[in-house]
Amino acid sequence: MNNTLEQSNHKSGAALSPTVYWRVEGSLLDLTVVQPVAFFTWNAQTFTERFRRRGLIFLMAALRPFLYSTNRKFATRVVHTALRGVTRDRLDLLGEEYFQYKLQPQLKPRGVERVQELVRAGADVVLVSQALEHMMKPLALHLGVKRVLANRLEFRDGVATGRLLEPVIRPRGAFARIREQSPDGRRAPKTLARQLDITLEDLRAAVIGSERESPAQAHPIVHFEGQRQAAGFSVRRALAGKHVMLIGVTGFIGKVWLASTLMDLPKIGRIYLLIRRQKSNPAQRRFEKIVEESPVFDPLFEKYGSGFGDFLREKVEVVEGDVTQAALGIDAETMRRLQRNLDLIVNSSGLTDFNPDLRDALATNTDAAMNVLEFVRGTERAGLLHLSTCYVAGERDGRVPEKLIPNYTPHRVPHFDAEKEWRDLHEVIAKAETQAEGAEVTAGLKMQSLSREHAAKSLQGPALENQIRKNRIRWLKTYLTEAGTRRAKELGWPNTYTLTKSLAESLIMKHGAGLPIAVVRPAIVETSVAKPFLGWNEGINTSASLSYLLGTYFRQLPSNESKRLDIIPVDAVCAGMTLIAAAIVERRHDQLYQLATSVTNPCDMGRSIELTSLAHRKHYRAQEGLESWLRLRFDAIPVSKERYQRMSAPAQRAIVKSIQRIMSPLPLKKTPLAKAERNLERLEKLIELFEPFILLNEHDFAADNVEKLSHALVENEQEEFGYKARLLDWWDYWINVHIPALRKWTYPLIEGRPLEARPARSLHNGETMKTGTNGKW
Repeated sequence: MNNTLEQSNHKSGAALSPTVYWRVEGSLLDLTVVQPVAFFTWNAQTFTERFRRRGLIFLMAALRPFLYSTNRKFATRVVHTALRGVTRDRLDLLGEEYFQYKLQPQLKPRGVERVQELVRAGADVVLVSQALEHMMKPLALHLGVKRVLANRLEFRDGVATGRLLEPVIRPRGAFARIREQSPDGRRAPKTLARQLDITLEDLRAAVIGSERESPAQAHPIVHFEGQRQAAGFSVRRALAGKHVMLIGVTGFIGKVWLASTLMDLPKIGRIYLLIRRQKSNPAQRRFEKIVEESPVFDPLFEKYGSGFGDFLREKVEVVEGDVTQAALGIDAETMRRLQRNLDLIVNSSGLTDFNPDLRDALATNTDAAMNVLEFVRGTERAGLLHLSTCYVAGERDGRVPEKLIPNYTPHRVPHFDAEKEWRDLHEVIAKAETQAEGAEVTAGLKMQSLSREHAAKSLQGPALENQIRKNRIRWLKTYLTEAGTRRAKELGWPNTYTLTKSLAESLIMKHGAGLPIAVVRPAIVETSVAKPFLGWNEGINTSASLSYLLGTYFRQLPSNESKRLDIIPVDAVCAGMTLIAAAIVERRHDQLYQLATSVTNPCDMGRSIELTSLAHRKHYRAQEGLESWLRLRFDAIPVSKERYQRMSAPAQRAIVKSIQRIMSPLPLKKTPLAKAERNLERLEKLIELFEPFILLNEHDFAADNVEKLSHALVENEQEEFGYKARLLDWWDYWINVHIPALRKWTYPLIEGRPLEARPARSLHNGETMKTGTNGKW
């Protein structure tokens, strides 16, 4: 017994728990080397890889007796060369899957009981196995064991080279399966080291933790230029007692920022919420409905219970207004009170549709920014945090620094003037509205209404006029949508959204000179990792449609594998906003902040696509039925635009259209493939819409300014308010957080299904809440 335990000491001299090396083979499982490797190779990402690797495995199976009879260590190395080119991401997921569905049901109960007894007794158990670490770590976690000694592959840039690292743990001898079938798998350290042809020191050094490694990205703070942040920065001190107005609380970011601020900064003075009235639905009722129904506020309800309504009445005031109107649509008395009391305005409002009606995009993204700026100018001391987007960078490649460029255009159009462009776009809208009412367009719309193709043909009188009116609305919307997109692309932006957001930045820079303003550019905002809770998402956002598509039989996504997909969790954005808000109040802010990961913690398109497929695989593997069995075998892959057009949706649609033409003379009530053609057409449009983000424009967004702020925080606020985007483990985020969150909160909306029902809750306890319009709630 004594020779199976290692005694070691702390540097202080205190004794550690005894170390027990436990051989898995024989005591816990009957493992072979080839079967797990075959499982990994048979589940490679592409069909071509699967067949090629299967051939290698069959060859090795044939050579196995000869190889193992000559040199078992060399044979073990040879078998694992079949995994060359497989990513660590895939091996980690498949290792978990292999353990859960293959090995766990085969665990030997007596051996499991012995190991768990040792763990409960406080022994430091080390599982020793010839299997790869990707399978042994899940086994160790299942047993409560903290360390393993298993075969490890060498990886370069996250891809296996096919080479095993030392020490190579070879399979046991031919007679070991008969001799070593005891439930007691303990091995003496010296004996084990001798079997592995290594020293005791090397044996101890080869032991690794059973938790999956999540290496942090090293990112030193270097002050090349710009404002150096002095230490001692405190968010709590800066925002204590301060009055803040939040614009855009009905949006994804706005709700999370409000909930996080109320949770983390209970000593903040007061938060005013500018909310627009919706027809007969007043602002206060809109907010009340949000708080009652949105899961974002669950942690606050848990914290305050029945007193949550009272807490809101103390901290929050709803102001009815409209950011697209002058003076924000606020009545004069409330406006004077706000301009006297406010310390900060956070403008997170905006229209995030990529190619909307130009009228909507201009009013919400540009006009509104100018209205907010004028409101700030009229305040006594308020600063402004204006939310923009990293993708105002437009059609350009390379590093995007945190520097505002006046009258910026991606195509560097000479003599471009953002203010003139803003007014010209308003003229385009005015001319289009006049044209829509003109005789020529009206005649065309009337002809369209009376056409044979129209379902309501032979219209006349008021019915005809009503149809013409509907067609005019549709015509004007289409015209202005196309006009906005066309102008954006002429100047170098991929869509109207980024054009109007960039114009707002230039106008703020010009007209806000001398005011305490910070422009904040988030990248693609996605699922939370901590606040308001792990795995919150809302609505059909940027990645949801594409990730949903990759969970179907669609496989070939046109993309640039090396292009960095800049995803950032919504709570990381809100943490950055809080830091910046405090900096503005203390007047220690920079002009521009980018909240992004493409420089500090990059994840390229190739990896993003594979992680998405692996997350879908994990879901479908847990389901039953033929549909799930098939879907988990359809891994998405990145392909070139040419291959996509030749072999994916465009080619499939061309085939369907050809079949439709051939069958058109037949007397059929319904064309059999009409639905398939429509679906393929929608898919093509979706891919085209997202091409700038997945195929074109290799952006690397610097995010140094917020890191500097975070670095300057006082020590006791680092954990709560620090900006930690660089610490994200993309494997865990994508597989265990992001895709499951989309599956819960977003995919039902895409499929037209309702979200899970939630218990009703009410803020009312016989009292009303103050608003900025009528003083009652």
